[in-house]
Amino acid sequence: MEKIKMKPFVKWAGGKAQLLSEIRKHYPAGLGTAIRRYAEPFVGGGAVLFDILNHYDIDAIYISDSNAELINSYRVIKDDVELLISYLNVYQKDYLPLADDKRKQYYYEKRTRYNALKQEAILDVEMASLFIFLNKTCFNGLYRVNAKGEYNVPMGSYKAPLICDAENLCAVSKGLSKVQIECADYRQSSTFIDANTFVYFDPPYRPLNATSSFTAYTKDSFNDVSQKELAEYIGRLSLRGARIVASNSDPKNTAPDDDFFDELYAQMNIMRIPATRMINSDASARGKINELLIRSHER
Repeated sequence: MEKIKMKPFVKWAGGKAQLLSEIRKHYPAGLGTAIRRYAEPFVGGGAVLFDILNHYDIDAIYISDSNAELINSYRVIKDDVELLISYLNVYQKDYLPLADDKRKQYYYEKRTRYNALKQEAILDVEMASLFIFLNKTCFNGLYRVNAKGEYNVPMGSYKAPLICDAENLCAVSKGLSKVQIECADYRQSSTFIDANTFVYFDPPYRPLNATSSFTAYTKDSFNDVSQKELAEYIGRLSLRGARIVASNSDPKNTAPDDDFFDELYAQMNIMRIPATRMINSDASARGKINELLIRSHER
């Protein structure tokens, strides 16, 4: 029987599924042979993680994110996938037959329950199931919190969302069996990363303008100072010998003279690749733009 290919179990702002074919071109030579360690310190939806799990033999993998509820979902899928599936099956059977007004009531009841658990910092199977349910049924699959840390995305308009993708969840559970999963700042990956590690960084993107930021995955912002600190960290890892690829927005889409990243990563390879702005409240604004791929020099 053919092995089921893993894919992200949530939709995530800035997810890399559409760019995988370009990102793959910059995986380091020797991945899966000489290079048998992988780290992804801003894992998000995990498109690159699952691509590597699907195609390469890796001995040790480290993933992290600062979003505690996202990381809880990864851990629950790894350790308790059958119970998670049972929760999601109930939601799917309850939600899909409902009329729109009843769906709306059901959605906001689940969102209220989610925020109550979040307020109490309860990270368990129910929390993971609500996290996935809301992601599958909310507007555009967004994850956004307000200043109080409350999830505040309204209901979406999907007619028949697949709330419980049991086949993929089981495949992901198997794939995560050898993965170290941490809720942590990206810098904590330092103890894992050595000269035989491939590292992919997909941080919150630098906004192209004052209204385009979708970086509010947690209450903490990721500003220009944060971007500079990350660049310094990447530089240190590169000197250590780690092979690195990083993604970010290209300021030149809206400000041709903005050399922010060109200057930050002057010692690395900077490539501009076409992408589609997938999450925007204005559908007409979901056009082609460039994104940056930043790569350490091959050794």
